[in-house]
Amino acid sequence: MALAFDSPKETRRQPEGLVWIPGRTFTMGSDHHYPEEAPAHPVTVDGFWIMEAPVTNRQFKEFVEATGHVTIAEKAPDLKDYPGAKPEMLRAGSLVFTQPKSVDGPDISQWWSFKFGTNWRRPLGGLNDLRGKLDHPVVHVAYADAKAYADWAGLDLPTEAEWELAGRGGLDDVEYAWGGELAPGGVPMANTWSGTFPTHSTKPKGRERTSPIRSFPANGYGLYDMIGNVWEWTSDYWSTRHQEPADHACCIPKNPRGGPEDASYDSRQPAIRIARRVLKGGSHLCARNYCRRYRPAARHAEPEDTSTSHVGFRCVRRPVNEGQER
Repeated sequence: MALAFDSPKETRRQPEGLVWIPGRTFTMGSDHHYPEEAPAHPVTVDGFWIMEAPVTNRQFKEFVEATGHVTIAEKAPDLKDYPGAKPEMLRAGSLVFTQPKSVDGPDISQWWSFKFGTNWRRPLGGLNDLRGKLDHPVVHVAYADAKAYADWAGLDLPTEAEWELAGRGGLDDVEYAWGGELAPGGVPMANTWSGTFPTHSTKPKGRERTSPIRSFPANGYGLYDMIGNVWEWTSDYWSTRHQEPADHACCIPKNPRGGPEDASYDSRQPAIRIARRVLKGGSHLCARNYCRRYRPAARHAEPEDTSTSHVGFRCVRRPVNEGQER
């Protein structure tokens, strides 16, 4: 896909609901945490607009009503795409986190389960619906669902570099989007796990999952929920590491993209050839004792066909050269 980036003649008129992110060179990635975040390296990204907050249930509902879109989680999987799977298991549904009372080892199936009938309309399955959650981020959306919304809105999904530049809020060489401390003065700055994951949450009952957008402070660019609440899809294919940094300033990557599609496949499941994309931002399940991915540099691989109760998205708009259609 060709990227239409900034032109000097582009008018800085702010589209509704979008925030302008000035282009610049910044340090992407980290050498201090998980290996997939390394190496830290300079990249240059041109300016773009990004949604102030993740797409909400209210916004996604408007899209579905206008287009009739049916999400991946609402469709029964095709047996040919999942060789060896039991036919009775190929029913519409999605992955849901359920807090266990105790765990035995690191097997994530102790807290993640595929629930039939679960989708964006019924985020916990069963009779659960969106009452009281219209201003929460939409979840149970696979990559194709997020891209369909972006296309309908005349927008796009961010690249990983765009997302990370925006997520840092103008700060560089700090751990978090707001500075060097996770909870400055004991004040939580994002919706992340409180307590011991996955068995003990200290949050009030009913507030253990997603929160309404803008419930926590914006970052330096005025963007909400870039960290925590829900992971967010990017358009880049997954790579196990960033490319090595250039030796010369003249060779700093500009508007970089992820690795090739073939390299994004999960080598642990050679029979299933589903491309993986990069998720950014962490979620309400990120915890000090388990998943410290509540940082702008953090990244995670997600198969394109997978939807969960903690993954959503937001969109970007890139300026185009004068005279081109927007």
